[in-house]
Amino acid sequence: MGRMGVALALLALAAWAATAAGQDGAVSALIRTQTELVERARAYRESLGPVLALREDAAARAEEQARSHRELFERGLIARRDAEALEARAAAARALVEEARRRQDEADALIGEALAAIEVAKMPRPAPGSIVSTPTVVGYQGTVDLVAGAVTTIEQFFAERFGRALPVSAMGQTPAHDRLGLDHRHALDVALLPDSDEGKALIAYLRRQGIPFLAFKGPVPGASTGAHIHIGQLSPRLVPAKAAAR
Repeated sequence: MGRMGVALALLALAAWAATAAGQDGAVSALIRTQTELVERARAYRESLGPVLALREDAAARAEEQARSHRELFERGLIARRDAEALEARAAAARALVEEARRRQDEADALIGEALAAIEVAKMPRPAPGSIVSTPTVVGYQGTVDLVAGAVTTIEQFFAERFGRALPVSAMGQTPAHDRLGLDHRHALDVALLPDSDEGKALIAYLRRQGIPFLAFKGPVPGASTGAHIHIGQLSPRLVPAKAAAR
């Protein structure tokens, strides 16, 4: 090999090393970001425990008041509007309980997604368009953003193929994402087992369309989230989290 050939080879080696270092740096940054997200999401979920307990107590008291006033109305001792006002108050209290539980579920899902992203990031970099698979998660890094139009086409595909609505468990931005400083507008979670016929069909469709996803085969170690398919990119930003839930 002449001097020119040696020089070109060294240049190529230097370029490869720089690219590899850049990739390693990106992976390290992703792991750091997702690790911070796990810590935030767990703290956020813990903050919801006392909130849920207070709301459950309030709902129990409201239910008891509504029950006692319903009996009084049935005996003709109070007006219907008074009994109905207590029923409405009890319903509002129950709704607050369900909201707190939904926030806990959202936090669980975010913890699972972050831990899965860390697990996938530690694996060898996949070829473009290929799937990464671990014992608990299947990942595909597509290039298409999940805009509203793409969500509509996914829902149409699923409804035409299986004759029922896509079982969406979380759509876009939620209070949990706001609290944790996540931009989650272009993502959704679908309650499907990745290994089911419906899950396999959806995954195949997402790959054909170039839409990224993380498919959870079961609970991720360290998280309580169950099997589902997260469609869309991971959060592109992580800003200072807001105050604890009230």
